[in-house]
Amino acid sequence: MDRVTYSRNVFIPVTDKCRNKCSYCGFRAKTDEFHLLTPEDVRRMLNSSHGATEALFTFGEKPDVFEDFRNELGRLGYSNFIDYVADLCKLAVKMGFLPHTNAGILAKDEMKKLRRWNASMGLMLETTAELEAHSQSPGKKPELRIKTIETAGKLKIPFTTGILVGIGEGWEDRKRSLMAIRELHEKYGHIQEVIIQNFKPKPGTEFERRRSPSTGEMVKVVRMAREILPEDITIQVPPNLTDFVTLIRAGARDIGGISSVTPDYINPEAPWPDVQRVRELLRFAGFELRERLPIYPGFVLSGWYSRELEDLIQKLSDEEGYRKCCPSNRITSIC
Repeated sequence: MDRVTYSRNVFIPVTDKCRNKCSYCGFRAKTDEFHLLTPEDVRRMLNSSHGATEALFTFGEKPDVFEDFRNELGRLGYSNFIDYVADLCKLAVKMGFLPHTNAGILAKDEMKKLRRWNASMGLMLETTAELEAHSQSPGKKPELRIKTIETAGKLKIPFTTGILVGIGEGWEDRKRSLMAIRELHEKYGHIQEVIIQNFKPKPGTEFERRRSPSTGEMVKVVRMAREILPEDITIQVPPNLTDFVTLIRAGARDIGGISSVTPDYINPEAPWPDVQRVRELLRFAGFELRERLPIYPGFVLSGWYSRELEDLIQKLSDEEGYRKCCPSNRITSIC
């Protein structure tokens, strides 16, 4: 049977403070009130992991441009947010987890700091089009996002990117976005997966009445992506937002991270599916579900990771680079 992969993660929303104000986002703090997780908060979340290997760090982009956030960060003993995130990643590694960080636009020196403690990193390209939905979002300039993805390639960081379908872009925009990703990968070979994600309306946002793309439209996007992207890039679809079995049949081969202890904080209205139920549905459709780490098997076997992560990755991965079944008493997994 064809193989479909996923990872078990703990979703850690470090802060909802964000300099961008996208028309469709329900995650960003809408008032002066915001949250900032402390190291103890993160430790508690990881301690309830139930077999996860991935610590998924997600947060608003460049929250430290705001004075109130800098003041809160200072109370934790930090003057730089990326330094703080790096230390949270280091904590996760010490606890036996492999971090994957979605940090938004980053400079090269910031990416180098995070690379030491991240098995992989990510940034959604979303689109190469200039859209009204991003008119108040300085970090959504396509050229800035492409530059960040390119910097990750220069630093040999296994990388996740993707496009967001249904935010005002057209079919040619989708095609150009996928071709831009292909060109970056052909140059650097660092993109492990491309997410084809469908827009979902959120209450209280400008796009709350906009319709989501249909399953048929998403099938066409997945098929187009499979035609444009190199075979060594896996196409991922979110299992809590889509008819994922239909999109697997269309060419996707990964369903991303699934957590048994934390919700999808970006889409809290959409609960994660049960892994065993997913396994049964895929088996019925002729596919085998296989667990991976946040770093894809090919990059594990090629040694695309830092010295700081070497021992942990070798402990958690099998001879093919996938998640090892039950590598310690702490971790339980359906293999």
